[in-house]
Amino acid sequence: YRIAYCKVHYPKEFYATYFTVRADDFDYILMGHGREDLLKNKKLIEEKGNEMSDKEKNVITIMEVCNEMYARGLKFLSVDLYKSHATKFIPTPEGLLPPLNALPGLGTNAANAITKAREDGEFWSIDDLQQRSKSTKTVIEVLRNAGVLKGMRESSQVSFF
Repeated sequence: YRIAYCKVHYPKEFYATYFTVRADDFDYILMGHGREDLLKNKKLIEEKGNEMSDKEKNVITIMEVCNEMYARGLKFLSVDLYKSHATKFIPTPEGLLPPLNALPGLGTNAANAITKAREDGEFWSIDDLQQRSKSTKTVIEVLRNAGVLKGMRESSQVSFF
């Protein structure tokens, strides 16, 4: 009864909590780009039938809740290098802000390192982000491919030529 009450009267908070608790199986690339993409991705996984892994079965369950959320008019915002929490979804007036670890391939340790490094101020470049957060090239590629680093310079060095 309490869950239903929260779902009806505090939907953003309900979904933020639900996805945070299941963050290990949440995949922003599969679920975070609107209802149409979500349903396409869900269908691709369901076509595997009995060959689905346990993780994919968990993902399908989360996708069903995402579909419900989209049907209620809520949406996910883009993962933000400076605003996203390391591991928790944040309800905002515009929608749900996913955490850094919602990106597949970016684990909790890397997300925590990035949030700790950003406490020292804005990153000057991708190199600066990588050095201060001690992120691997793989983590940087995950961020780049998700569009999180869009507009950020590669290097802090200035070229005179």
